[in-house]
Amino acid sequence: MADKAYEKLLGELFDEYSRFAPKSKELQQRAEKRMVNGGNHTLRLIEPFPPRIVAAHGGWIDDEDGHHILDFWQGHLANILGHNPPVVTQALARAFEEGWGLQTGFTDQVQIEAAEILCRQTGADRVRFTSSGTLGTMYSIMLSRAYTGRRMVMKVGGGWHGAQPWALKGIHFVPQDLGFQKVESAGVPVGVTDQVIVSGFNQPERLEDHFREYGDQMACFIVEPFIGVGGNMAASREYLQTARDLTERYGVVLIFDEVIAGFRFRAGNLGGLYGIQPDLTTLGKIIGGGMPVAAVAGRADIMNLVARGASRQVGFSGGTYSAHPASMLAARTGMNYLAEHEHEIYPRLGELGERARRLFEETFQQEGISAVCTGGANGILPGSSMFMIHFPHREGMRPRTPEECCNPALFDVTLSQKVVDLAFLLENVFMLHCHGAMSTANTEDDLPFLEQACRRVARRIKPHLTPRQPS
Repeated sequence: MADKAYEKLLGELFDEYSRFAPKSKELQQRAEKRMVNGGNHTLRLIEPFPPRIVAAHGGWIDDEDGHHILDFWQGHLANILGHNPPVVTQALARAFEEGWGLQTGFTDQVQIEAAEILCRQTGADRVRFTSSGTLGTMYSIMLSRAYTGRRMVMKVGGGWHGAQPWALKGIHFVPQDLGFQKVESAGVPVGVTDQVIVSGFNQPERLEDHFREYGDQMACFIVEPFIGVGGNMAASREYLQTARDLTERYGVVLIFDEVIAGFRFRAGNLGGLYGIQPDLTTLGKIIGGGMPVAAVAGRADIMNLVARGASRQVGFSGGTYSAHPASMLAARTGMNYLAEHEHEIYPRLGELGERARRLFEETFQQEGISAVCTGGANGILPGSSMFMIHFPHREGMRPRTPEECCNPALFDVTLSQKVVDLAFLLENVFMLHCHGAMSTANTEDDLPFLEQACRRVARRIKPHLTPRQPS
């Protein structure tokens, strides 16, 4: 129903974008001859086709058609310092010039230094690096199952933990009875997904119910302290403390998935701001400094199951490019820079994020469209660079849980996930599913540009909207 309501508008946007970016369109057609849908990551393959990029510096990217685009996606939210930050690229350039950086397959001092920084900043005993957040969450679950001897895994509806078997359930909301119970991929063994319990984010009572029912069978509870695709919302202290208390009571491993949150709100783990230490933390994105780096960090007694000779050894080797030397150099450089400049970087990011969220809400409101932004501080986060725009059917309604913001009966999901991104791209602003983040490369001058883009987007889509209900 919602898709049909926007059929005419989407058609117009598709046609205009085809004229707007003819070189990217031509390259898409060429790409489709050799790559499925013309690419290698489904999320990036926006419809009708993605911009093909030729340069990226700081907060901006340039495409094949000569457009200078303000980018808030920033490498899947990984590039907190912006695209190709000199502090990292110069370190890599020096290393390559000296003949160092692609000697994959050996150990070196840089790995040790990166591990020392990560453990110091997160309070972890041990860390093992790998090359993607998906692998990190998968290994953390394997470690938990080996450590406890139990099979069942619990996550929350709307939580994204990568494309691995225990994570591919309960990501997208399905209206009516199914909610967040859908298995998200063909080919995943039913025996695996049947072992996955889906609970609720920021719902401590529901968490208690699930632990009463399954606690003795549960290996781990994996949760994002700042949930990403499920609505860009920070967990409450009560919720995370309840999770910590229950996991300790039932002997369950608590995993904080901080692939997005790690080094996003401080130079370390978000759990540290709550004063809650999980048993394991998965990290990625920002810790790599723009290179493919992820990690599992945590208690020594659990992490030591990776070691040779462990009684229940877990095969966490990570692959050929695990702890790749150039990646480790970027990780060490980026994490060290964030730690050294923590008191300058994060307050400024928080201020820019707050101004962006307010800008979106106020500009859409001035143009007669009800919009609300999640991603802000919650009394524990001192500030936040994140945002996600939602369009409530009832004016002024703010989502509190993934069940609310992902429910098409409450929020215009089609507008936020299919329409607005493309309208913004026609104004040279890039975001995905109406969400993104500010980087240190963003400046005050970006905000007027963003405001004007937002105003034009609002005027473009308003004639196609149905009236909102009053609050």
